[in-house]
Amino acid sequence: MAQLPAGIRFIVSFSRDQWYRAFIFILTFLLYASFHLSRKPISIVKGELHKYCAVWDEAEVRFSSQSNKAGYVTPRQLPDNKTDCGWAPFDKDNYQQLLGALDYSFLCAYAIGMYLSGIIGERLPIRYYLSFGMLASGAFTALFGLGYFYNIHSLGFYVVTQVINGLVQTTGWPSVVTCLGNWFGKGRRGLIMGVWNSHTSVGNILGSLIAGYWVSTCWGLSFIVPGAIVAAMGIVCFLFLIEHPKDVRCSSTLSTHSKGYENGTNRFRLQKQILNSEKNKPLDPEMQCLLLSDGKGSIHPNHVVIVRGDSGNGTAAISFTGALKIPGVIEFSLCLLFAKLVSYTFLFWLPLYITNVDHLDAKKAGELSTLFDVGGIFGGILAGVISDRLEKRASTCGLMLLLAAPTLYTFSTISRMGLEATVAMLLLSGALVSGPYALITTAVSADLGTHKSLKGNAHALSTVTAIIDGTGSVGAALGPLLAGLISPSGWSNVFYMLMLADACALLFLIRLIHKELSCSGSATGDQVPFKEQ
Repeated sequence: MAQLPAGIRFIVSFSRDQWYRAFIFILTFLLYASFHLSRKPISIVKGELHKYCAVWDEAEVRFSSQSNKAGYVTPRQLPDNKTDCGWAPFDKDNYQQLLGALDYSFLCAYAIGMYLSGIIGERLPIRYYLSFGMLASGAFTALFGLGYFYNIHSLGFYVVTQVINGLVQTTGWPSVVTCLGNWFGKGRRGLIMGVWNSHTSVGNILGSLIAGYWVSTCWGLSFIVPGAIVAAMGIVCFLFLIEHPKDVRCSSTLSTHSKGYENGTNRFRLQKQILNSEKNKPLDPEMQCLLLSDGKGSIHPNHVVIVRGDSGNGTAAISFTGALKIPGVIEFSLCLLFAKLVSYTFLFWLPLYITNVDHLDAKKAGELSTLFDVGGIFGGILAGVISDRLEKRASTCGLMLLLAAPTLYTFSTISRMGLEATVAMLLLSGALVSGPYALITTAVSADLGTHKSLKGNAHALSTVTAIIDGTGSVGAALGPLLAGLISPSGWSNVFYMLMLADACALLFLIRLIHKELSCSGSATGDQVPFKEQ
């Protein structure tokens, strides 16, 4: 019998379950990357919505200003729907506040909608819920761009479009995290989700490049093309997304530990034994550290608060207040609020900052801003690897937040030294800012949403994810708004605000970090801290 080709040998070396998991990993990666792809254009187009009139001589500027007020075409023979200073109503002196209102309207709607999205998502099929959200998001993203072609200059039109788009985009995050949590167990979750969470940066990079391609010539297409991509991915989601391994008769690793993961080809063979022994095992060390009472040792699993649904069984949808009782949810949620404030301020204002400081046009500033997301890819993966190795999620986040503070403090000063300094600061800041953000929204959310105190209630994952990310989205809404209000007084003040937010994020983790370190210290003694007595 002839030897199989190398490619075929590679294919058959993986089990059917492993291929399905790889498929879900890639599909959910692409689905949520498309969401972020559609959020990025607004930051790229800001430099085009408001232009500085100083590029022409004073006589032309005065004439342009008078003709704009009178409603006439400018002497530069620009299209009828453009003015010398940008796109009305963003061509006024208060343009920063108006652009900030666009950010705030989207993010505020996103934050409010996120709390409801997780609860609704638990009660609907993920595939239908996510597909609807992507189709609607694509439609309203494109609608914003149609304002260019239909010569719309009403602030209300753009604000309402942003509000509705923010609401429908809340369908994305709880859905994809729940789906991924169903397919991947606890083993190496930090690494797996750290790699997977790079979809955020990949989507931002692609969105910057796509929007930047048309921003200077036809900014309406900077929204319409990403909107079409999101809608197309919504159709792909409807046709191919598999919500749970049991739907295709695959083994589920949701309740297994790293032992099952690390046994490679034998992991599914050992799965039955692992599942049967779960009832007699204590909580995993990392999560038990979070459950320690102050100085009183570990808490027995039977004493953990069990949250049950209305039907009384472990698989019922969890309530909002019940999800808040899960240890660590409140602390990580508040930490994410400030971490996301910093991240989204960069997301929405970085291109305009680069335009002002380095004097680049909107297209080049958008391309340069992608370096922040490149740094974010490495930061998310690094945070996942470290937290898996140390089994300390809170301590990993705390360390990166501690290092991010001086980086943000010096960002404004060093980035003014030249283009090379800006590149270096973008990469470093992206890694340190995005690392904790990525870890909390993925691995930490999945850990808390599938914690053993829930007695197998996997439906809690969507609600826990929505609570954590929804609270973080409050910070995401405040960050760009504060940046719009503070930036007229100087960009340095914006970075002082970001540094303060970073310190607040670290503050909310101190209690969890103390418990993790106390747990680690007791483990070095003679007594085994997690062994049942």
